[in-house]
Amino acid sequence: MRPILIATAALAVVAAAPVAARAQPSGDLAFRAMLKEMVETDTSVATGDCTALVARVAARMTAAGFPAGDLHVFVPEGAPKAGNLVAVLPGKDPRARAVLMLGHIDVVNARREDWTRDPFTLIEEDGQLFGRGVSDMKAQDAIWADNMVRYHNEGYRPARTIKLALTCGEEGGFVNGAAWLAQNQRALIDAGIALTEGGGGALGADGRRPAVTVMAAEKIFANYTLEVTGPGGHSSLPRPENPIVSLGQAVANLKSLNFPTELNAFNRAYFTALAPRVGGETGAAMRTVLADPQDPAANAVLNRSVAYRAMLRTTCIPTLIEGGHAANAQPQRARATINCRLPPGTPLAPVEAAIVAAVNDPQVKVTGTPAGPSRAPASPLTPQVMAPIEAVAAAVFPGVPVTPMQETFGTDAGRLIAVGIPTYGFSALFRGDDAGNIHGLNEHIAVQSVMHGREFLYRLIKAYADQK
Repeated sequence: MRPILIATAALAVVAAAPVAARAQPSGDLAFRAMLKEMVETDTSVATGDCTALVARVAARMTAAGFPAGDLHVFVPEGAPKAGNLVAVLPGKDPRARAVLMLGHIDVVNARREDWTRDPFTLIEEDGQLFGRGVSDMKAQDAIWADNMVRYHNEGYRPARTIKLALTCGEEGGFVNGAAWLAQNQRALIDAGIALTEGGGGALGADGRRPAVTVMAAEKIFANYTLEVTGPGGHSSLPRPENPIVSLGQAVANLKSLNFPTELNAFNRAYFTALAPRVGGETGAAMRTVLADPQDPAANAVLNRSVAYRAMLRTTCIPTLIEGGHAANAQPQRARATINCRLPPGTPLAPVEAAIVAAVNDPQVKVTGTPAGPSRAPASPLTPQVMAPIEAVAAAVFPGVPVTPMQETFGTDAGRLIAVGIPTYGFSALFRGDDAGNIHGLNEHIAVQSVMHGREFLYRLIKAYADQK
């Protein structure tokens, strides 16, 4: 695809920007204004526009002092709402590979009628920020953009060039901007290290931080379809077999589906680090599972946490369902989508076989449609990668250990790794067991987590940029 390129993006959009965006003060207020505009610009594939948001971010960065000539907006041909923004802060050493901050700006769809609050209004209540995308991942996006403005306005001259890429399409539906940039603007986004979403840390109910986590691996995903068909007919002459009823029973049978615990180097390191920090019954269960992965009592304790359960095994759940064609007709077809998340290296065939066995109905057709891209192996967590995180953690979160972990979801990291850019998931944003109810109703994140994460990532990018 041929891009539409706005080489000096800010010059093209600043004239149309709101007056408030042209005169924001520096500091916390400017950062909060950036985050507010990001959340309140709908970027869902159903009703939103990524291009509108990157134009507003470029305008806000320019108004805050960032050079317009170092801002570039790319809109893939044929995808006018799938815009992406790349910003560049030149370093002193042209031979040193850059540091790249990568963040997706698109969000999962949100229906106002389902939410307690307007999903596209940033609302602060009881120390929490609410809004679609506030946790996934517009808080981190705002931190990335804020970093670039702060560094420039401080007169900071890093040894290595610092880059920012805000992309569309990670959640699906739009053209994937990370992949598009990797194929069409590879030299512009080239970097020796890139950071994106993932990792951060779990926030206990008591507010304690058990560990600072770095994404060392991520789950892959695959979709399966359950489908039942029939001849249909008038609803006044019902047949004994009904595709919707059969499908409903098949979906209900999936409740018995439970996959065994799978330990690997990544989740083993995580639970080894957490066990002494968590303590009590949960810490003891972690130690037991590390020694005996299938211990039923220990797994029952850990499964109380949706996060721990997902880290330890394959999971499969129904996410979409459809059926019928008229209110006065017997259904001719009913279909459900089953979304599975597998630890890296887990084969697909046994997962499909387990679904078929749980459904236990030959009339229900099970079709595997792996949706996730084949993922390149995770970039290794070398001492050069970990040392800056450990040093900044010691300053910002003293006494909290740093540990690798296996993320329960997928990110755009693999798209950059595939073209030779080492990419890691790290946010410094701590979330509770529900991960801020990402993709769900009333998505949220603690104000304190965002502000602490902002300070952490500001220092961390500098540490990488000055690293020899």
